Amino acid sequence: MRVALKIAYIGTDFHGFHVQPSARTIEGELFRSLAESGIINNPHEAGYISAGRTDQGVHALGQVIAFDTETSELAIPGLINSKLPPTIWAWASAYVPEGFDPRHNAISREYRYIMCGKYSISLLRNASRLLKGTHDFANFSTQDKEKGSICNIEKIETRVEGEFTIMDVQADHFLWHMVRKIATAMKMVGSGARDIIWLEQMLNPGEFTEGLELSPAYGLIFKNAEFQNIKWNEDTSAKKAIKGHLEEQFLWHGVIAEMLRELKESLTV
Repeated sequence: MRVALKIAYIGTDFHGFHVQPSARTIEGELFRSLAESGIINNPHEAGYISAGRTDQGVHALGQVIAFDTETSELAIPGLINSKLPPTIWAWASAYVPEGFDPRHNAISREYRYIMCGKYSISLLRNASRLLKGTHDFANFSTQDKEKGSICNIEKIETRVEGEFTIMDVQADHFLWHMVRKIATAMKMVGSGARDIIWLEQMLNPGEFTEGLELSPAYGLIFKNAEFQNIKWNEDTSAKKAIKGHLEEQFLWHGVIAEMLRELKESLTV
């Protein structure tokens, strides 16, 4: 039986998603949990595949993994989560067809980037309209010579919430570092440091090239991977437990943020 799981995680304390021999990763923790739970013996034998890889410090709500197992009755979020660190969670499962590949079968992926600060929403929306559609995003990625740089952005939306600017972007696929570099470009346009003509040039890498710095990894969330004809069974108990943990973390980080503000303002020259 082939099983798919939706995985969420806070990536702060891990060296990215993909397993590494000498570093703590989300995937490494998942492999350990699945083995200790008696669900798989090893990833290779189980035909394990993930929907994508996230860099060090990046978070996820809708990462998807799939594997073959002879004990599908054990492949439930509650059991898997009991053997995972408190910042990695499975929260939905599905039985999927033999050979299901969450990387290649995904019809789209969606990311959210959270920027600290307020930017001109009119300039951001103008930039969003320009970036939407099929373009060559070579200037917005760390290039992989084995892969092309043409992508179709199906949706890109920005809004201001309090002291933050939120960008949601959905595409048929993404290049390495693409969202973090788009976020950098959006901040440059939204602050007036660059204009729309510059952004148009950036979409024509054959005639114009400019390197972009990466926006911080901590602002990026892998929200969702979309598939056709997959019926997900969301685990209510797991979602409730995850929400409780996140509420505790939200309160803790809220206090820490206020403490840092107090220290900063008290030391103002």
